[in-house]
Amino acid sequence: MSVRAVVSDFGGVLTTPLIQSFVAFQDETGIAMETLGIAMQRIAARAGSHPLFELERGRLTEADFLQRIADELESELGHRPEMHRFSEIYFDALEPNPPMIELMRELKGRGLRMALLTNNVREWEPLWRSMVPIDELFEVVVDSAFVGCRKPDPEIYDILLERLAVPTDACLFVDDVEVNCEAARALGMTAVHFRDNEQAMADIRAALEDPA
Repeated sequence: MSVRAVVSDFGGVLTTPLIQSFVAFQDETGIAMETLGIAMQRIAARAGSHPLFELERGRLTEADFLQRIADELESELGHRPEMHRFSEIYFDALEPNPPMIELMRELKGRGLRMALLTNNVREWEPLWRSMVPIDELFEVVVDSAFVGCRKPDPEIYDILLERLAVPTDACLFVDDVEVNCEAARALGMTAVHFRDNEQAMADIRAALEDPA
């Protein structure tokens, strides 16, 4: 079956790489990315679930997430870190990715069904939706924070497919995280792992020219 629908990730595909936002947070606060990552791993080991994943599943508010991180880092840093500007710093460092946005607009114009599948934060919805013309480009939007599961959980792909009403093997999935692509492939989708614009755009066009 040929591709009838394109499913895109948001951060890192329709925007500049997410790593830039974490580097900006590191530069602004002096908290190394490695230190932040280790703190979250310690919380996960005690709680039995990763705080970032719980935030993206909508089970943890942004305020609670930041409080847990601050609590965890306080003794290590010798002071309580200021975390309240996390989203401001994060989004100030994030920019739209015009070539990929224009490709999505082109594909919609060719009559393909268009969907967005994102791991995101409930409180951040106004911020990320204001960066890209989401409703113009995508008829279906599945946000992890509002459906209670996240990529690569199979459940979130099932929700997407139910809302899109397109067979799995007629979907082309684009994401900058390989494990998310692997999960899509396991369900029967064609997947493109986004690494840079040139590579991803070529792979997407190749997939659309050939049977899925």
